[in-house]
Amino acid sequence: MSPCGPSQSDPLSDPQKSMEDEIECILQKRIMVLDGGMGTMIQRHALTEEDFRGQEFKDHSRPLKGNNDLLSITQPDIIYDIHKEYLLSGADIIETNTFSSTRVAQADYGLEHLAYRLNRVSAQVARKAADTVTAETGIRRYVAGAMGPTNRTLSVSPSVERPDYRNITFDELVEAYTEQAKGLLDGGVDILLVETIFDTANAKAALFALQMLFEEEYASRPIFVSGTIVDKSGRTLSGQTGEAFVISVSHSKPLCIGLNCALGAVEMRPFIETIGKCTTSYIICYPNAGLPNTFGGYDETPEVTATHIKNFALDGLVNIVGGCCGTTPAHIRKIAEVVKFCKPRVPPSLSQGYMLLSGKVCNGSNFITNASVT
Repeated sequence: MSPCGPSQSDPLSDPQKSMEDEIECILQKRIMVLDGGMGTMIQRHALTEEDFRGQEFKDHSRPLKGNNDLLSITQPDIIYDIHKEYLLSGADIIETNTFSSTRVAQADYGLEHLAYRLNRVSAQVARKAADTVTAETGIRRYVAGAMGPTNRTLSVSPSVERPDYRNITFDELVEAYTEQAKGLLDGGVDILLVETIFDTANAKAALFALQMLFEEEYASRPIFVSGTIVDKSGRTLSGQTGEAFVISVSHSKPLCIGLNCALGAVEMRPFIETIGKCTTSYIICYPNAGLPNTFGGYDETPEVTATHIKNFALDGLVNIVGGCCGTTPAHIRKIAEVVKFCKPRVPPSLSQGYMLLSGKVCNGSNFITNASVT
């Protein structure tokens, strides 16, 4: 029995506990549920360019349709309602609408100056929804500040002719992530979620930014880290295996680590199994609703997704589950139902005093292949 107690539901938070201790106590007792796709739900509203602009940005010089993060300012009621629908469907944790809310990503829309505000306002909208449902149910709901990968990469050149060229520096990414995290923290998030990581170097910039903020300005918050395996090769876009990715970011001591996006649950399973064996962190898993069809849509039903996730849970692979692209409140409701009485994964006890390498030792030599500096 967990020292946190036997209750299946979670009472309101203990003011004497840190946020990390509070969430870890829940993770020791049961599998928690994350929300599903934000973009999927926004698309259902069929919003126009005018809807995205609102009154404040009606004269902005660039097109804004598709800038989903801006809706936290121009259409906050829509974002609030999406958050609340996920919470009422069984989500314990909702993500802020901030996947692209860095000044790096917002530069495409000429809105880089809005980065801090976007994050603070989005966090406040999510906080309001979580607090409302907490008050209605008596069960604490949490807000994770979503920190996406940006549209730049430190590891891969955007120019075929110049493989050495990079269109952003590590320091520039650290600055952008610092600004984003400040907005999220000032808006009241409980967790920082560095997600959809296709380039571990970018993630290291985000994690460094968080480390500096927690050391110098803000009380510490739990960190979740979620990578993206892009296909059945089992590697990120920058070439790391799931195991190498986990070891490369383990220095940040994330409370949870896992995978999201790109793959459906079936395709993601072997990689979740692998990373679970090489980390003492809790495992988070939020796949897409299957693979996209020929039109880019997702056809996997809530029942099918939930069945796959239940098998993950029954086999002791996961601690937090949810959905990414193509998933809806209906998917989250089914997922919450099927994992409700499943036991959570118990993190393994890894050998102490041994160095973990994000690569492989070649047979017959001491050379390491596919290594990454950790």
